[in-house]
Amino acid sequence: MRAPERIQALAAFVIKEMRHILRDRQTLTILLLLPLAQVVLFGFAIRTDVNDIRLAIVDAAPDDATLALRARFTGNGRFRIVATAATVDVLEPLFRRGEADVALVIAPGLARALADGTPARLQLITDASNPNTGTTMQTYAGAVIRTWQAALPGARQGVTIEPQVRMLFNPTLESVNLFVPGLIALVLTLVTAQMTAISLSREKERGTLEILLVSPLRPWQIILGKVAPYLLLAFANVVTALVAAWVVFRVPFRGSLLLLLAASTLYALVGLALGVLIAARTESQRTAMMGSMIGTMLPSTLLSGMIFPIASLPWPLQLVSNIVPARWFIVIVRGIMLKGAGVVHLWQELLVLTVMFTVLLAVAIRSFRARLA
Repeated sequence: MRAPERIQALAAFVIKEMRHILRDRQTLTILLLLPLAQVVLFGFAIRTDVNDIRLAIVDAAPDDATLALRARFTGNGRFRIVATAATVDVLEPLFRRGEADVALVIAPGLARALADGTPARLQLITDASNPNTGTTMQTYAGAVIRTWQAALPGARQGVTIEPQVRMLFNPTLESVNLFVPGLIALVLTLVTAQMTAISLSREKERGTLEILLVSPLRPWQIILGKVAPYLLLAFANVVTALVAAWVVFRVPFRGSLLLLLAASTLYALVGLALGVLIAARTESQRTAMMGSMIGTMLPSTLLSGMIFPIASLPWPLQLVSNIVPARWFIVIVRGIMLKGAGVVHLWQELLVLTVMFTVLLAVAIRSFRARLA
């Protein structure tokens, strides 16, 4: 074959491939949207600043000085006061439920100490289950206190402020305590949602699902039989991940193992239902793989709080994160492992995952029945 003929044949082959891609609209859409989704999500999610810091204040004896200090935090823009109390007894439930990030404990007699020129004592208590975020929040709170002190009139500026700092749940600021619980969610997402979507879509391409339709089994029984092995595999992965977290990385475990295993099973069921839904809505194995990556892996990594705090995201992405199952599961895992939280502290997250599973399973079965009919 001469050179012009080879070029002509190559051009014809390229045109054929282009037409094939253009005909597969699902794959084409994913190929065009996936890079855009990655750029947008990474651009908004990879941020080190922290906003909307939830602050609890313990002020046993309010006076002019304590009210001025509280006003400084209110007007800062980064802090939102979620509780004001007279005793420190309210702090532990707030931290365990994840409703407070920082607590400021003001010793009684702050105004008198400033007037007498004696040291004034303040205590900062920070949730350090996320060590990077905890350090940042502590720095922000310290800056507000220094700004307030600098604004004191006259000789009061020379009064010694002695802030005492406590880092709860992760006093050594070990980053592994942040990442390992999040990796459990990521592994479960991979085993359940992504692998289920790919497996079922492969069965559809091969035509074996249609063969099963002539059997006495109903569609929900076929789906259950397909996903049950992945549920057992996910449970085994949770057990091995917990053993590795404790033996290899020395991640503390302060809560109930039974509760964590039950929550992990619930999260795995959510992932399986999502995988079935993706398989029902896609035409090919390749499309299912790309769709599961966009619908599960990227949100689970960037919009779940696994690495970057949700409070640092723009508000539209914060709203989107509410429908990401990993967001709620990571709160549960960290709460149980690092904070020793129980059902009384995590019932809202467990309820959200239960509702997600119910809705996703109903939609997935209906979609799969329609596609198989």
